Amino acid sequence: MPRSDWYKDLVFYQIWPRSFKDGNGDGIGDLAGVLEKLEYIRDLGCNAIWFSPLYCSPQADYGYDIADYRSIAPEYGTMEQFKQVLNRAHELGIKVIMDLVLNHTSNKHAWFEESMDPSSPKRDWYFWRQGKSGNKKPPNNWTSTFPGPGWEYVPQAGAWYLHLFAVEQPDLNHDNPALREELKDIQRFWLDMGVDGFREDVITYISKKEGLPNGFPLMPAGRGMEHFSYGPNLRKYLEEYRAVLDEYDAITVGEAPGVTPKKALLFIDEKKPVLDMMFHFQHMAADCIGLAWVKTKFSLRKLKKVFGDWQKKLADKAWNTLYLENHDQPRSVSRFGCTDSEELRVASAKALAAAYMLQQGTPFVYQGQEIGMTNNPLPELEDYPDVATQNTYKLFRKLGFSHKRTMEHARYAARDNARTPVQWDSSANAGFTTGEKPWFGVNPNYPAINVADAIADENSVLNWYRRLIEFRKKTPVIRSGGYRDLCPRSDKLYMYTRTGTESSCLVVVSFSKKPLLISLPPELAQAGHVLVLDSENPHVYADYSSPRFEREITIAPYQALVYLYGKKVKK
Repeated sequence: MPRSDWYKDLVFYQIWPRSFKDGNGDGIGDLAGVLEKLEYIRDLGCNAIWFSPLYCSPQADYGYDIADYRSIAPEYGTMEQFKQVLNRAHELGIKVIMDLVLNHTSNKHAWFEESMDPSSPKRDWYFWRQGKSGNKKPPNNWTSTFPGPGWEYVPQAGAWYLHLFAVEQPDLNHDNPALREELKDIQRFWLDMGVDGFREDVITYISKKEGLPNGFPLMPAGRGMEHFSYGPNLRKYLEEYRAVLDEYDAITVGEAPGVTPKKALLFIDEKKPVLDMMFHFQHMAADCIGLAWVKTKFSLRKLKKVFGDWQKKLADKAWNTLYLENHDQPRSVSRFGCTDSEELRVASAKALAAAYMLQQGTPFVYQGQEIGMTNNPLPELEDYPDVATQNTYKLFRKLGFSHKRTMEHARYAARDNARTPVQWDSSANAGFTTGEKPWFGVNPNYPAINVADAIADENSVLNWYRRLIEFRKKTPVIRSGGYRDLCPRSDKLYMYTRTGTESSCLVVVSFSKKPLLISLPPELAQAGHVLVLDSENPHVYADYSSPRFEREITIAPYQALVYLYGKKVKK
């Protein structure tokens, strides 16, 4: 039976459950809070949810250290509550995918505890190895990506285990067939329940080179990556897991550090896919070198170059993921937009939305992004709960950066910036919890930036997202049209077209703090062009206008305009 492509018509809303909405007053986001806000997600226009991990976990990495794949973390609720959320989401026309972490487990998982016994059948489910120099040194020179050491010695096990992330996250050995069968059964467990697919965490790390040879010595973090990223059996294992998903017509989105369009096509080419989509990170380097901690000035040209590469190289071959934020990235308006004033924050958050939302692919909106939530610079290291932030601080200090300079990097780049509670209203704790104290501090700007006020303001970031999402859903050229960047060298203007056989779309986005005089393309002069969206005027969407064509127009700082034109376009 041919596989369907229903995922191409989705707009995802990502929920990082701990900070989404607290429904029982204990200060921690939970499934009761999610149930309460499902209609909000539907009304935004999103018709799919990606849940970051909900499983039972010690929360060393906030759920990405799983202790039991077939359970719900007690602080988030019960399995019955999850089923209630799943069923209600489906009633509202919302698909649900889970975050599936296949590369590693928690060191509190029963499998790992069993594996410490050298005679256990599960010993080979992890990478236990004898060290060097009488077991006093690690088996090789690999380091964690978080960063830090990549190996940990356990005296009672008499060996070292590999962990490419936190010490509490031992890597699974997918070369073991019994482990792979167990992971397939875990997928069936959730798919039988009605889940619609999975986002697969760092899925490109699951195959390691035989023998685990030493890595390139100068890499301070992720040393050995050339031996564990896109390893020799990756496609083989993904084919096995894909076969399970095909039984259910379920989808997979693979997180893929280091992926390029060429490499992505090895996995998502629609002629022979093992994944439906992949999350890449190339556009996240528009303001940094490699990772946000190594900050540079934001470059619109770099951002557009990456967008264009993926649009063109995947066209008619594979499907893009479109995103600006997630639980691992700082807030996009604080990185790529402008927070010099409230007016510019709103305008630039809208500009960013228009810049990515109307490309070809499946868009993802991260909780709080739709109201333009910002980074929350925290003063001291102890204010940051994230293990990656703590470890990266240690690395920067080891590399010679001062405490002051390192904290400047943390305030800009830490993942914690995306993990503050969602700002629902201007009441105490931003309406996130009725309890006395949330698990993590609320951004103090919540009286000015919150969902309740955004809903009431027709010109808000939230209502702009609603209009963009509705427009893309009802406009076929956004799904199927070609892409062309009209001004790739500009660092102040992003103007791209989506071209179809019967109609085309022009997206004009300013990235300037000052008004811009711009030239519109001459094809807009033909009969039938209409202005369908204007980030400065919410009423344009309600009554499409056919303005008299002017080749040169002036647009406001961070203003976004969207035109439809072509022979089938009518007012």
